[in-house]
Amino acid sequence: MPPIPLLEVCDLVVRYPARRRTAAPVTAVDGVSLAVAPGETLALVGESGSGKSSTMAAALMLRRPDAGSVRFEGRELTGLPEAELRAVRPAMQPVFQDPFGALSPRLRVRDSVAEPIRAQGRWTREEGPAEVEGLLRKVGLDPGLGGRLPGDLSGGQCQRVGIARALASRPKLLILDEPVSALDPSVRAGVVNLLTGLQRGSGLGYLFISHDLALVRHVAHRVAVMRHGRIVESGPAEQVLTEPEHPYTRLLLSASGPMDTAAGKAAG
Repeated sequence: MPPIPLLEVCDLVVRYPARRRTAAPVTAVDGVSLAVAPGETLALVGESGSGKSSTMAAALMLRRPDAGSVRFEGRELTGLPEAELRAVRPAMQPVFQDPFGALSPRLRVRDSVAEPIRAQGRWTREEGPAEVEGLLRKVGLDPGLGGRLPGDLSGGQCQRVGIARALASRPKLLILDEPVSALDPSVRAGVVNLLTGLQRGSGLGYLFISHDLALVRHVAHRVAVMRHGRIVESGPAEQVLTEPEHPYTRLLLSASGPMDTAAGKAAG
């Protein structure tokens, strides 16, 4: 019997009010279904405006869907009150596209990483600082950077801090929203290598949102291609990326360039 998915989304619908009062609501997500198993990376791919970020927000219950189901480890989330959702959220953490905007500019690195530990009531004077130091090392950062502000760091370093902050909650699932698209090309592969290394043998699941199929080729076990709020093609990554069936998938592939996974391994 297959394991229960970490995340299971069924027939998800997300609508937004139209700008004009008399117009019909805009459907950003229209009947999307997907699942992420432990230790698996599902890449959700599509151009800007395809509905990927709205799917992410609904999956995290940052924006409650208008219809459909969102389950985490088999538990339905859509009807839970906010207090109960707060207890679930540490297990499913986002990593955002903008590495600087995701961190408070007034908090030093060590304090940003410590915040989730404190919020969960796990902070102690003896063990807290050591856990923060360990998390910084885990994402490839010198713990000596803990006393710096985000503005003192590079984009790649800030994104590693954001990943450390997400890991501080001891999640089972990371939802990664274009996690390297805002980074300099010379450091992107280093962050991708970090993410694949963190997942190896850990059981950590990823919903990896991207517009770049060349990047997805290096990280995903399965791929779901999204267009105009719907999944138009999905399947094992090798199958979708080498023998695409939908014209839109072929278009995305033709627009993607190669990614050098060796470049930037030590950068960022």
